[in-house]
Amino acid sequence: MPGPANEPADGTGADALRPLLFSIAYGMTGSVGDAEDIVQDAFLGMTKAGRAGTAIVDDKAYLTTAVTRLGINYLRSARVRRETYVGDWLPEPVVVPADTPGPAEHAELADSLSMAFLVLLEALSPVERAVFMLREVFGYGYPDVAAITGKTEANCRQIFARARQHIAAGAPAGDSPAAPDPARRAAGAELARRFFEAAAGGDMDGLLGMLAPDVVFHGDGGGKAQALGKPLAGRDRVMRFLAGLFRRGVTLGVSLRLAWVNGRPGGVAYDPEGRVISVFELDVADGVVQAIHTVVNPDKLGHLGPVSDLARKP
Repeated sequence: MPGPANEPADGTGADALRPLLFSIAYGMTGSVGDAEDIVQDAFLGMTKAGRAGTAIVDDKAYLTTAVTRLGINYLRSARVRRETYVGDWLPEPVVVPADTPGPAEHAELADSLSMAFLVLLEALSPVERAVFMLREVFGYGYPDVAAITGKTEANCRQIFARARQHIAAGAPAGDSPAAPDPARRAAGAELARRFFEAAAGGDMDGLLGMLAPDVVFHGDGGGKAQALGKPLAGRDRVMRFLAGLFRRGVTLGVSLRLAWVNGRPGGVAYDPEGRVISVFELDVADGVVQAIHTVVNPDKLGHLGPVSDLARKP
């Protein structure tokens, strides 16, 4: 498998694999908490196997396989819950402060799994999702993908081709599982800064000039917080909605801190007591904002700190 040499089979050197394992689990589940639980379960399984006398030759192979298969099982049980979800479903945001020079704990994830991309993955079956992610996002060869998923190489090639067709058919402009180059990343961060300043300051002309004509606003409240019931499309409509949203925020004393959200430029909104209200992620391409993803569902924000009641439904 790609990556560093094998770690000691007793697990003492396997902690270096946690960022990669978290990224795979998060890409499968779209949930920070569940991804962390899956990684922990994989480590516990390895420890139990070692105590039972099972010889583990390659920690990375063992743990990657365990995490992937646990992720597949998770998706099979989660599918019914997703089908009954209220409003737009978005993944739990992974947030890194804007002044962090590079990804911290979740290094493997940083620029690979945007919200739009994770939403696209929802259209795949659990096995298709695993094969596509391992091959396309993490660069595993087909022999390794086959070993991890328990499929044949020929089957994995067919599954990957089918999954890629599904993804390509629904991919939004400018979105890709590949990391953007540093210049594009810097340009996106600067656009995000100007974008949020214009929205907070009521600069409608400035805001309008930073939105693509067919921009789409997605809001995830999960039926528990005030959010749009369905995506809002069109530059004028999105601009007016943002203007009203930020105008209300100013009245309530809301502040916004720039951040990297799933590897994309964005921000986190806080109430006057410093509690999290929502997270914004901007999909930027061709110098404008193509899509905006906002998570307001309090159940998806708890890993970021105390959650505010400002956006909760009565």
